[in-house]
Amino acid sequence: MKHIARIRIALAVTLASLAALAHAKPIEAQLDCKSTAHDFVAPLQQSGLLETKPMRVEPNSVNAFKPVKGATLTAYGFKVYVVVAYQKDDPIFRPGKGEPIADSAYGVVVWGGDAEVAEKVKAAGSDADVHHVAPFITAIFCKP
Repeated sequence: MKHIARIRIALAVTLASLAALAHAKPIEAQLDCKSTAHDFVAPLQQSGLLETKPMRVEPNSVNAFKPVKGATLTAYGFKVYVVVAYQKDDPIFRPGKGEPIADSAYGVVVWGGDAEVAEKVKAAGSDADVHHVAPFITAIFCKP
């Protein structure tokens, strides 16, 4: 009986996660590395999908913005954990204490393994760089 209960719980969790992805907003088209950080972040904030204040600002000025509660963003089929971006002299972004990463840079951190994410990004023809963050957490980043 315990085995059947575990299967039911696993099935319920799986179905709930699939339902969330079914209502997700895909943003991979914007990860073509041809935009600016402002053009990537501002529409997501204006449509109410992304927090307007960064949850963190790195010393290199990269701002990390969380999706708003209840919003699910995806990139290349992977759930977005956080949107990262910075654009010099743009009021959307706060500068860090160190040297900025670039005049404009943007991307996302997704739940997915490096190899799988890199494969999807490459297959889509994006110029984005893929970076390992932690096990099953990967960054997709553009410095146009």
